[in-house]
Amino acid sequence: MTHTAPVTDWATDFDVLDPQYVADPFSIWDDLRRTCPVAHTNRRKSSWLPTRYEDVTAIAHDIEHFSSLKIAVIPGDEDEDPNADFDGPDLQYGLPPISSDPPLHTWTRRLLLPWFSHKRVDGYVPLTRDLCTKLLDGFADSGHADAAADYAQQIPVRVIAHILGVSPDLSDTFTGWVRDVLEFADDAERRQRGAEGLLNYFVGQLEERRANPGDDLLSELLTTKVDGAPVDDGIVLGMAALALIAGVDTTWSAIGSSLWHLATHPEDRKRLVAEPELMPTAIEELLRAYSPVTMAREVTEDVIYAGCPMKAGDKVLMNFPAANRDPEAFEHPEVVQLDRAHNRHVAFGSGIHRCAGSNLARMELQVALEEWLARIPDFSLAEGAEVTWAGGQVRGPRICPVVF
Repeated sequence: MTHTAPVTDWATDFDVLDPQYVADPFSIWDDLRRTCPVAHTNRRKSSWLPTRYEDVTAIAHDIEHFSSLKIAVIPGDEDEDPNADFDGPDLQYGLPPISSDPPLHTWTRRLLLPWFSHKRVDGYVPLTRDLCTKLLDGFADSGHADAAADYAQQIPVRVIAHILGVSPDLSDTFTGWVRDVLEFADDAERRQRGAEGLLNYFVGQLEERRANPGDDLLSELLTTKVDGAPVDDGIVLGMAALALIAGVDTTWSAIGSSLWHLATHPEDRKRLVAEPELMPTAIEELLRAYSPVTMAREVTEDVIYAGCPMKAGDKVLMNFPAANRDPEAFEHPEVVQLDRAHNRHVAFGSGIHRCAGSNLARMELQVALEEWLARIPDFSLAEGAEVTWAGGQVRGPRICPVVF
């Protein structure tokens, strides 16, 4: 059963959708690390929430006891029939490789990696830089903008559309579908609507690529053979949906969070403008401090971890953002240090499911910040403006009004 009452004990009844958690999860993680490093809740079924770097990374590497077949942070999401009202290939494979275990995970990930290699990503830089420039042209002279909606949210969806070979003119539609899937965990109807819209669109795209193949990820997946056999349409469809879902909301959240930080920390903003050579290191630090993504694992069999009696079917929320704020792993983790030298953050996950698109995300974040700061070096939050954050699977600003 879904409980909506406010949380009174985060150790035994946490809720990642609670407004307090969405607004300020950092203080909650800090308290839990000291009092109950692996919290538990029975809201939306039984779930666990590790908050220490050591625990999160250990669980991420233990694929025997913690499966990736069900990765939604809200238990019960996968109880919905993915094929309901969907006239297309059977989606029994989910969204490989992220929602699969070996061996399916191994070879589907191998198919994706070349598209997100350093060399391939370097080729996307001119497109991304041109896109950022055009977006800035639309508001740079106005003195105000929504750094999230007008800028951050417009970049990754268009880059991913290019990689998939689909029309960037549908960017707003893609964004709507992705938000429906990820942001509205307690609205099953909206989630289903977003998933159906996205999947039905890609079914049509598969037929289009068969008739007119191009130089894009979809076309390559349709013509690739594994062990002498073509890739099942359900797997191709799941991989295409994953590329869009994983490549859009996560990266725009990272860009938006970084712009929010620079708007609220003028000393960091001024330093990054004065010392542009710091940008690569600063990108890693901003990713650590504002890691957007929490994934989940499903317990495969009863196991006791760190004294916690986890039962088969329980969810474990892979709290990578909390791990990146652990003082046992990072000195003064609450402070953003743009020149932090030692930074083994896990913003992109850990273990076999580490994000395949990390090179692309880093590039988009760096180019987005470079172009913004070159055009708008001095900006701050609009006075009295309220920043709206999304929570659950991906945390990032959805509304971030700034003035300059």
